[in-house]
Amino acid sequence: MSNARNDNNLIITLNVAGVAVAYGMLGISLWLSTEVPLATKGFWGMGIMLLTLSLINVVKYRFDIRSSEDRIRRIEEARNEKMLEEALADSKSL
Repeated sequence: MSNARNDNNLIITLNVAGVAVAYGMLGISLWLSTEVPLATKGFWGMGIMLLTLSLINVVKYRFDIRSSEDRIRRIEEARNEKMLEEALADSKSL
């Protein structure tokens, strides 16, 4: 289990670094582009930030759905196990 956590931390770190580099490069390109008006640069920047927020929300909702499905599956497994134990206890008492 510890190895899986280390793998996840590595993947998360690489993704965060990639996003930071992408934002940095976007900022540099907006800063150095002299032909583009400031209003257009601001519009592009807002668009990128809103896209990022939307992607975070999509990932969060997908994670919540997966977590909910996992919780339901565990509840059903526990219920099935309890029913089997009761059936075995009834068959032994006969």
